[in-house]
Amino acid sequence: MKFSKFISVLVAAGAIAGTAQAQETGTLKKIKDTGGITLGVRDSSIPFSYLDDKQSYQGYSIDLCMKVVSALQKQLGMSSLNVKMNPVTSATRIPLMANGTVDLECGSTTNNLERQKQVAFAPTTFVTANRLLAKKSSNIKSLDDMKGKTLVSTSGTSNLKQVTALNGERNLGMNIMTAKDHAEAFLMVETGRAVAFAMDDILLASLAASSKSPGDYSITSEALSVEPYAIMMRRDDPAFKKAVDDAIIALFKSGEINRLYTKWFQSPIPPKGINLNIPMSEPLKAVIAKPTDSGDPETYKTK
Repeated sequence: MKFSKFISVLVAAGAIAGTAQAQETGTLKKIKDTGGITLGVRDSSIPFSYLDDKQSYQGYSIDLCMKVVSALQKQLGMSSLNVKMNPVTSATRIPLMANGTVDLECGSTTNNLERQKQVAFAPTTFVTANRLLAKKSSNIKSLDDMKGKTLVSTSGTSNLKQVTALNGERNLGMNIMTAKDHAEAFLMVETGRAVAFAMDDILLASLAASSKSPGDYSITSEALSVEPYAIMMRRDDPAFKKAVDDAIIALFKSGEINRLYTKWFQSPIPPKGINLNIPMSEPLKAVIAKPTDSGDPETYKTK
């Protein structure tokens, strides 16, 4: 696969104390030997991982990953670390992780039990739900209202898999289309090629808020699933997973996670200065208090 956008960032460090050396195997050894780490990033997963108007990758997940990178650099005793931003899509993120192209995936990826058979996840850093976005004029209140209509979702997502299964189970007769990324899927609703877009509600809200006419869209209240997001990494690399997990848990314990959440969900964000005004959910508060990398959606249901 050929990528047109490729960004490298050099993370410099000051004097580093002689801390205990990391167990330099697997990905940790790769980072130490090459002097670099590659992050899998997304072009349109606002506000998690996306390109701004200056073609720079921004977002909540990017910030989290850069905090992890700083922790890894310190643990490995490196004076500098080259960070490469490698674009991935919903369809390519797991293959590119498995084949070693990317070391951490910093996007909007759901941690579920099926994916845990292929990759590993850091502790959950966001909890969302699968819902539908449609124009208000379409009067779509639930998935059942989509009977016989055209639905779009993004290729390679758990959302697409779920609505495809529900289409058969409920005998809805929907025409389900796929889009290469979230921006293309939203455009299909915007231009009338699809009636609704099935995706995680936070991504739908961000796309609508960033559109030409935000007031034209609504998101269904019916939650089709619970979707815990987490940074993704390769399986069977316990030393690297522990280092990444420790870095995320440290952000939780220090309270830094609250600052990052406010920055991306309750403040104006680039490039248009839109404030999503989304308060932290109870499931996410519970995860921060008691970190988990569980892929079971039942873990995230609060009373």
